[in-house]
Amino acid sequence: MSKAFQDFYADNFSHCYGCGRHNPHGHHLKSHWDGDDTIARFTPGREYSGGVPDNVYGGLIASLLDCHGAASAAAFTYRAWGREMGAGEEPVRYVTASLKVDFRRPTPMGVELLIKGRLRSIDGRKVWVDLSLQAGDALCATGEMLAIRFQA
Repeated sequence: MSKAFQDFYADNFSHCYGCGRHNPHGHHLKSHWDGDDTIARFTPGREYSGGVPDNVYGGLIASLLDCHGAASAAAFTYRAWGREMGAGEEPVRYVTASLKVDFRRPTPMGVELLIKGRLRSIDGRKVWVDLSLQAGDALCATGEMLAIRFQA
């Protein structure tokens, strides 16, 4: 498998709890291309228990959608520019301006979750990404993200 989008982040931007490779306590979420869309996988352990027995808490779901969405926004931008991530220039990074999550059904613990991203549109520094999270064939959550390209 090719390098994850997050593997191209500069060291000083790799501390995120959800996807930062330099955060020893984080999820280390890794996002990749899946055709024209993006995909990530995560298997939640018992420590992510929610109010419904044997199911994860909603904050984890929002966190996974958030990190995958921001990474996907960067990947979609590179693709729109006709460039590859890691082509030598300073990496493009996005931050979340808005994240809407719809919880469709309880999300089980101990099952691999599939997080998907689909580009809705790009307008300047703004990228809209449609997101979904499923456990097996069950759609557990959907989301909409507006990500803004970070400029230091």
